[in-house]
Amino acid sequence: MPRWLIALLMIGLFLLGGVFGFLLGGDALAAPEPTPTHTAIPSETPTATHTDTPTSTPTPTPSNTPTLTATATITNTPTPIYTPSITPTPSRTLTPSLTPTFAPIAAKVLVQSNCRYGPGAAYLYEWGLYPDVRVDIVGRNDLGTWAYVEPWTYFDRCWVKSEFLDIRGDLRDAPPYYSRLPFGELYNPPANVRASRVSEDEVTIAWDAVWMTTDDDRGYLIEAWLCRDGQLIFTPLRTTQWEETTIIVQDEAGCLEPSGGRLYTAEKHGYTQWVLIPWPAHDPTPTP
Repeated sequence: MPRWLIALLMIGLFLLGGVFGFLLGGDALAAPEPTPTHTAIPSETPTATHTDTPTSTPTPTPSNTPTLTATATITNTPTPIYTPSITPTPSRTLTPSLTPTFAPIAAKVLVQSNCRYGPGAAYLYEWGLYPDVRVDIVGRNDLGTWAYVEPWTYFDRCWVKSEFLDIRGDLRDAPPYYSRLPFGELYNPPANVRASRVSEDEVTIAWDAVWMTTDDDRGYLIEAWLCRDGQLIFTPLRTTQWEETTIIVQDEAGCLEPSGGRLYTAEKHGYTQWVLIPWPAHDPTPTP
């Protein structure tokens, strides 16, 4: 066999042995690598997972405690709901007790009459009444000279002289009444109101003028409580123009209660706030 062929076979065997050795050595190195990877990863992963899970579990447990607090809030809510329902109960009980025992007195108008805002000719005109108009009397003044009526032809109540009515009953059965006057805001109340006793039975009342237009001007209204024959009588008086700022009234001595009065500016829409009149007392009787 030639030498070159022997050398070639030896080189081939050497290379073949190297290949087998590489393959056997690669398998030996590759085999142990999965062993530590398998052992380390699964042993640590479940241990850490199980340790964190029970630790976070007790944390949401106290969050259920506020749920019980909300239950207490709902318990307090119905308490105010029942409170207002108790409040109207006594008001309904009081309603029948406020119903007046007086029944309105039927009447009929005898002659054409002026129905006014107060019990006297000094008050502003409110409504006109004509013969045969029916009214219900719901009040009167102290003397019974004026009746507070509810006309069948009018939506409100007003005052009319009782002598102009055909009354089916006794006017004295009607309760004494004083109605509220309509309020006007266009002008000011009188200022610098003063009074002086010029004699034993006369009082002069004066004030500063309040300018008004000719269309609005209704002068001034005085509501006075004057002593007459030992009785204190309610007496409404008026002036007809804003320039008239003085009036003299009769006020006697001998009443148990003191006399007095109040003053309004009057315009066609109503009256201003009243001003108290500083009423002068009677002079004591001089001793001889």
